[in-house]
Amino acid sequence: QTSMKNMERELVCPVCKEMYKQPLALPCAHNVCHVCASEVLLQHGHLCCDPTSEPTSPAATPSTRSPRLGRRAVPKPDRLDRLLKSGFGTYPGRKRGAVHPQTVSFPCPACQRDVDLGERGLGSLFRNLTLERVVERYRQTINISAAIMCQFCKPPQLEATKGCTECKSSFCNECFKLYHPWGTQKAQHEPTPPTLTFRPKGLMCPEHKEEVTHYCKTCQRLVCQLCRVRRTHTSHKITPVLSAYQALREKLTKSLAYILSSQDTVQTQIAELEETVKHTEV
Repeated sequence: QTSMKNMERELVCPVCKEMYKQPLALPCAHNVCHVCASEVLLQHGHLCCDPTSEPTSPAATPSTRSPRLGRRAVPKPDRLDRLLKSGFGTYPGRKRGAVHPQTVSFPCPACQRDVDLGERGLGSLFRNLTLERVVERYRQTINISAAIMCQFCKPPQLEATKGCTECKSSFCNECFKLYHPWGTQKAQHEPTPPTLTFRPKGLMCPEHKEEVTHYCKTCQRLVCQLCRVRRTHTSHKITPVLSAYQALREKLTKSLAYILSSQDTVQTQIAELEETVKHTEV
């Protein structure tokens, strides 16, 4: 059990503290999730590519992605000398002849060092496919070794095949049907994979099918982690959902308290107006 826990620590991203998802190998030999790396660079003022796109892998180098690029001729030595002296050409936002191109520095959360990623930033990193496979196999091992039993079967218990977030319980097929009879409100409960720790079902992002975690004040909409690191929200004011919820709740509470405190005054004014109307009619 101790060895499994130690292994699990090695498979956890140092940024999100969860198991790696599409891990990228940094030049300092540490790893970080693709989405986490994009978020860290965004916090440090670097514009990142869309984190939903596939990271670079050894099987998808620039020379193999396009046949046309693969057939491109190698520059001659004198041509290389001219390119080196001119600073490898120009691009928008850079002066012609600049010898030192702008590089992206990434603060590694594991070794606490600033790692140079070059001009391409995350585009220069390779996806750690080996680590990704190890994480997947570890997940499968945990699922097999920790079988979840039905909480409603009479002994001998059967293995659970479905879970219910509303009921906060795991069921076998027969028990799920028994406790969710057709034609009742419980029949509307959506089955989920069985688990021992049920979390409340959160709101999901309609675009990325991820749970929303932040609120964009500029757009006035909920956003998930993938939405947050996209360029469309670069200069927007984004806060955690809990902070936005608490601020809105305080505002509504104050408005409601003001309305309730003014209720007696308003009712008195209405009664006076009704008396005036009756007097005028008479």
